[in-house]
Amino acid sequence: MMVFVFSIGMLRQYMPKREVLLVLAVAFLIGSIGGAFFLQPIYEELPDMASTIEKSMPNNEEKLSLDLSSSVDTDALRKDVSSMKGFKSFDETSISIPMWHFNKMEHDYFEEIVGNIDSHYKNYTVADDKIIIELDDNYTASQALKTFSDWYKLVYGETLSYAQIHAVLVVDSANLDDFEHTLLNKGIVASNIEGPVQNSVNATNSSMLSNLQFTLVCGGIGVVVALIGIYMDTVVPAYRRFRKTMNKKRKR
Repeated sequence: MMVFVFSIGMLRQYMPKREVLLVLAVAFLIGSIGGAFFLQPIYEELPDMASTIEKSMPNNEEKLSLDLSSSVDTDALRKDVSSMKGFKSFDETSISIPMWHFNKMEHDYFEEIVGNIDSHYKNYTVADDKIIIELDDNYTASQALKTFSDWYKLVYGETLSYAQIHAVLVVDSANLDDFEHTLLNKGIVASNIEGPVQNSVNATNSSMLSNLQFTLVCGGIGVVVALIGIYMDTVVPAYRRFRKTMNKKRKR
């Protein structure tokens, strides 16, 4: 497409001067279309290309934060991911239990009582409408949910309908794509990823132009190519005269 734009520019000597603006406008349009439809898909692959180096480095690890529904069988999930190449660890770190909007008395009550429900609750936070419980090492979310659910049913006579499990999966950077694909097949998407590969992707994304900016830049390149074509018959002789002058100076 740029060859076509360049060729149009070289036809300037056969056009009226007022047609030059039309040539530049066409060059901008062609450059923009080429950028949007042909170069944009390649440009969007830059983050993945930039992360390839990090994926090939030994000992690089990625940490995936997972927010799972309490209906997810975490034992089965642990078994599946632990059998994959590149697996490092899978830890259930905390649970979030949605509640109603607490008044001050209810908030103070839960602040006092939650820590006495189960000694394996490492720490807990009572927010305005939910309770977040951090888990001891080697203590699963299902165990923590059972003790809280049993207490809740005893006190309120109702069962919990939903809770969220927070887990951290650590994998080799080289195998990150395999784990993301496996999780996606189970309907799970990491809420956050930390590690060299993701840092590389984030850094590349932050430095990239938006789709509109990239299209405009490609249009500008089209205009530059057209200008080179327009003034080619002037630039080439001038360049030759410049080289001839420099050669004479060297001989002296």
